[in-house]
Amino acid sequence: MNNFNEIDLIEPIRRALAEENYHSPTPIQAKTIPAALEGNDILGCAQTGTGKTAAFALPILDCLGRAHRKAQPNRPLVLVLAPTRELAIQIGESFKIYGRHLRLKTTLVFGGVKQGAQVRALDRGAHVLVATPGRLLDLMDQGFIELDQLDVFVLDEADRMLDMGFLPDLKRIIRELPDDRQSLFFSATVPPKIRELSQSLLIDPISVNVTPKKQSVDLIDQQVMHVDRSTKIETLAEILSDDDVDQAIVFTRTKRGANMVVQRLERKRISAVAIHGNKSQNARQRALAAFRDNRIQVLVATDVAARGIDIEGVTHVVNYDVPTDPESYVHRIGRTGRAGAKGVAITLCTAEERSELRDIERLIGMKIPLADGQQEPTGPIVKKQKASQRSSGGGRRRQSSRPSVRGQAGSSNGRSGRASSPNKKKLAASGRQSEAPSGGRSEAKSGDARGRGASANEASGGSSGGRNRRGRRPGKNARSQSKRSNRSGE
Repeated sequence: MNNFNEIDLIEPIRRALAEENYHSPTPIQAKTIPAALEGNDILGCAQTGTGKTAAFALPILDCLGRAHRKAQPNRPLVLVLAPTRELAIQIGESFKIYGRHLRLKTTLVFGGVKQGAQVRALDRGAHVLVATPGRLLDLMDQGFIELDQLDVFVLDEADRMLDMGFLPDLKRIIRELPDDRQSLFFSATVPPKIRELSQSLLIDPISVNVTPKKQSVDLIDQQVMHVDRSTKIETLAEILSDDDVDQAIVFTRTKRGANMVVQRLERKRISAVAIHGNKSQNARQRALAAFRDNRIQVLVATDVAARGIDIEGVTHVVNYDVPTDPESYVHRIGRTGRAGAKGVAITLCTAEERSELRDIERLIGMKIPLADGQQEPTGPIVKKQKASQRSSGGGRRRQSSRPSVRGQAGSSNGRSGRASSPNKKKLAASGRQSEAPSGGRSEAKSGDARGRGASANEASGGSSGGRNRRGRRPGKNARSQSKRSNRSGE
């Protein structure tokens, strides 16, 4: 499939794609869109930057555009779950771009801001709801969102959700989904817990895997510089002062570290801004806008941004701290070299971080070349203790943690009568943040607090019994009951 015109999409969507100069689908789009248009559940494995959002947004918009259903207050037809606010905002923007010629409403729900505007948007009705788990559950508990009319459920960046401690929240949300639905499940990796979750969520899914065997990007010039910790900031400043550096993203391990790097760069007259979970949503959006508009040269970010930032023109990524999770390295450097452009990824590695560097090299299947003028360090590689063992010290402790053409909305399923904690409204009104990896995790943390009231033996999914699935397009027959009866976990 070499052209979007070969896909059976309605004319308003084709027009929007042409206006965006989208002509040839990416591999995941070519494999996912036709299968999703037929109403199949999808299990997709692909890295960020592969066109995943269009892969699920286009078939969803196509079916909504064909159905001409009216959006009803507080009852979305499509739910897209994302782990971070930045990713949720980008998904919402994509739905609006691809559906600009359709009379469809898309609403965003996430923490870090007051809920009033989101509640009013839900009251006006939304065809598509894009949400982060914590705020979604808050509004569900308050009776502002009912999922009984849902036709399509999309879970994006599932492995990142688990990393951020959202599994209890995910199980609670999945339990509220109607049986008759289509589910699209995307993850950059498929470890055992992700596979178990997908088996409880999907029925006879079409598997789409466009992950390269070697986890590296050909267009990215990867380099490593061995430095002393005391000289890291000086080395970083020298890198960023080079004429070849147009825009750069610097990754730190902690939020405090990000703030420190920004302060020291500004002393050296290098314009920089930090983005992490302790920043308000407005501050984060202003920082991204300033970086996107070239008013700021350097964006300093924690790992939460590795899958939530999609900005073309990033020439360099610098790993100020070597990530403890090798997969995070792949997602970090993937912020450069986008849209066919070349990029440079430089990792500053101290003697204490060499074991993490070796883990990354094993994952990507190559030895990262030394930067010019660098020499291979001598001495043994010291294996560090796992983070869970180190955390017993004085540091802060981390907390665990094609919709169908259906009839008009039926009656409420009565969830508004569920018990909620006395402080529920207070928590929701204060607005929570959805970041987790470095330090505090407010969106995941609040989800964990709510999850304590649920049974530890919740079903690993949400549907009991076979789902009474209908064909997703006119003339399509439902899948056989015998196939549904084989669903794992039921």
